[in-house]
Amino acid sequence: MQPSVVYEDSDLLVVEKPAGLLTVPGRGPDKQDCLINRILPAYPNARIVHRLDQPTSGLVIIPLGYEPQKHLARQFEQRQVHKRYIAVVSGLPDPAAGHVDLPLICDWPNRPRQKVDYTEGKPALTRFRVLSHDDGNARMALEPVTGRSHQLRVHMMALGHPILGDTLYGTIESKRASKRLLLHATSIVFTHPRTGSQVHCDSTPTF
Repeated sequence: MQPSVVYEDSDLLVVEKPAGLLTVPGRGPDKQDCLINRILPAYPNARIVHRLDQPTSGLVIIPLGYEPQKHLARQFEQRQVHKRYIAVVSGLPDPAAGHVDLPLICDWPNRPRQKVDYTEGKPALTRFRVLSHDDGNARMALEPVTGRSHQLRVHMMALGHPILGDTLYGTIESKRASKRLLLHATSIVFTHPRTGSQVHCDSTPTF
């Protein structure tokens, strides 16, 4: 499936990455098919400023050139880009809204897994809200305040409600519940690097 363009102008694209597609190339010839390599033939000045995990679908900003990339990178560093995800998790979180504030670090012997580490971990904060529930699972809105690797997946696991289809952090039951990770970057809001106006893009998950 080709990435679909949600927003486009002379400075940037916002595209929808399919689940299962890398954002950038990995090591080895079998990991060269990725979001940026699919975009480059039509947009040769396309660059990467943030990533989604391979099994996660949803919105990715693609700067077109060095100046937009630099401006957007600063927004990410200063936590001025607002992202919202939709996830389906195992069980029903109680309370139905709140936050997870647990520091994360790479679980080096088991990389790419991440883990909670109160001594060496970097601060990580996720806001959550239950949208609906059915058949023992809950559909949730997740908002990462920080942008740590695998943050939403580890935080939901630590909360006791792993995301369905998560092969790294799920239980046997939650892994079997879906053939894909039920996590989708559904909304992104940022400041346009040239005009200074707010850009707000939305994408509806297929699950």
